[in-house]
Amino acid sequence: MKLALSWLTVLPVRVDGVDDRAARRAISWAPVVGLLLGAFAVGVLRLFATAEVPALVAGFLVVGVVGLATRGMHLDGLADVADGLGCYGPPERALRVMKDGGAGPFGVVTLIVVLGAQAAALPHAGWGTVLLAFAVSRAAFGICCLRGVPAARPEGLGALVAGTQHPMVVIGTWVVLAAAAVPLGWRAVVAVVVAAALVWLLVRHTGKRFGGITGDVLGAAAELALLAVLVIA
Repeated sequence: MKLALSWLTVLPVRVDGVDDRAARRAISWAPVVGLLLGAFAVGVLRLFATAEVPALVAGFLVVGVVGLATRGMHLDGLADVADGLGCYGPPERALRVMKDGGAGPFGVVTLIVVLGAQAAALPHAGWGTVLLAFAVSRAAFGICCLRGVPAARPEGLGALVAGTQHPMVVIGTWVVLAAAAVPLGWRAVVAVVVAAALVWLLVRHTGKRFGGITGDVLGAAAELALLAVLVIA
């Protein structure tokens, strides 16, 4: 849990000696970190509502605050994956584009669309939906790191966590999330299923395009799953 917090938030949690076992368990704990981030987002949303900040403005501000709370890593991953998928050439060229520090046109447009849609949906979502959305977004990491899914590079976060998650653990996590969505209505249940399907399709497609997953793919999967739940539910 400490490693998951150090990876996924700005909290000053220090972890030494990270190995494969610690990385595997951190990915399993990621949905709990998502719940914490969701609770933080709910609190900020309610603060803005009390201050009578316009809904869309409040949505954009919450997206920005959450981005700060997560160091913007997932947003960087989303932009890099969009640029990598948008370029021509072999996997090696796509990986070079993703590793470049700049954001290309595909990445910029993707960030505008995804963050804009999240900002528009957030103020109209109940607190339960927001909590569910953030938990689902971090549960997306489990699908990305299923056994049999290779890493695109021999180094980096992708190489550390690729193939570490047992299928039954991942399936169990998503079943629990779907069950937790039942009190929120059928749309929430559908949203969880759609989010899982979209993440799996992303993993399959990036696996063919890049040769496996990278840390950027995890970030893109999280933002895609968050968007799906917020919009559908």
